[in-house]
Amino acid sequence: MTTLLEPAVRRATYREVLADPLYRLLFVTRSLAIAADSLRILALSVLIYTTTSSPLLGALAFGAGFLPQLVGSTLFGSLADRVRPRFVIFLGYAVECVSAVLLATVPLPAWACLVLVAVIATFVPVFGGASARVIAETLTGDAYVLGRALSSMSSSAAQLVGLAGGGAAIAALGSPQHALGVSAVLHAISAIIIRLRMPNLPAVPAAEGSTGNSVMKHSWQANRTLLADRAVRRLMFAQWLPPAFSVGAEGLLVAYAGERGFPAGAAGYLMACLPVGMFAGDLVVGRFVAPRTRERLAAPLVVLLGLPLALLGFAVPVPAAAALLFLSGAGFAYTLGLQRSFVDALPEAMRGQAFGVLGSGMMTAQGLGPAVFGSIALATGATAAVALAGAAAAGCAVIVSVRRTPARS
Repeated sequence: MTTLLEPAVRRATYREVLADPLYRLLFVTRSLAIAADSLRILALSVLIYTTTSSPLLGALAFGAGFLPQLVGSTLFGSLADRVRPRFVIFLGYAVECVSAVLLATVPLPAWACLVLVAVIATFVPVFGGASARVIAETLTGDAYVLGRALSSMSSSAAQLVGLAGGGAAIAALGSPQHALGVSAVLHAISAIIIRLRMPNLPAVPAAEGSTGNSVMKHSWQANRTLLADRAVRRLMFAQWLPPAFSVGAEGLLVAYAGERGFPAGAAGYLMACLPVGMFAGDLVVGRFVAPRTRERLAAPLVVLLGLPLALLGFAVPVPAAAALLFLSGAGFAYTLGLQRSFVDALPEAMRGQAFGVLGSGMMTAQGLGPAVFGSIALATGATAAVALAGAAAAGCAVIVSVRRTPARS
């Protein structure tokens, strides 16, 4: 592995990152929105299941917002660069608010609820890409890496809060519709904060001048340009594949616990160990590991992500399985070692779209992972399929080795 770094890389601190008012604004609103999304997903799943008694439709409510993102980044991704970010981000939160209100107040059939969620999800890469582009332009060097670490930690925490709060809201308010109303309020707060507090930054200059191309044509051409770049393509796959294999294993933990004869409730306990490990890994690697070392550790951390899952193939007791899943979660900190290389490899005029493609690709891969390894489990059993997913994740260390890319203008 060849590592080409600037002569000295100053280590940033979380305090410095949070001291930036624009990053802090986006951090807070995004955390609120993620909690609102998690609450909405749980409430909608409960609503659809209770009205249809269909486990399939209830499960589809969880995944309806994932796969459509790939379509959105392909057809509309360039809007993240071509439109002023304040308007795009505000519109994203506002649309999410309106959709939650509709789900809470209008007696739509189950299929219409799923279609509504899927249509909104189509534009999520545009909203998310615009926010990620602003952060990449606001924070530089190691501060950007720590900003991503904070975002990842807040995402894990906000998802847990949203899911736990969703259950509590449904129990306290008496119906999933009321919980959907809480989700709408949280999205509305995010939208108002963005509209009132975020400066009206310009779109990327080069993108503003590209008026001759339609949005779809420009998006398609930009996607081809991005994926034709070997460095960009490698770094995208390095951030897509390991999580896909890990989520494939995570989706089998209920079946794994049953197959191993673990006590009732053990599956939920085991599943909680992964996000806790992710939080701890991001905190330690982001704060206490030097930038150069962090980049050198990217490949070993991918092995840490996958190897504990492979070890679940052995007859380990519940505490050992929990420890292995915690270690696997900590391995997700490998992405921090890729962040500066990824940003430096991107053409400035396509950064927003690139982040949209990255996010939608991750959602798609994580949606396919459970389907693939669930199918494998039908033939091999859940324990063997989990171990296979872990071995596949560890093998991704080959493509994760970091080579610093000169910054592009």
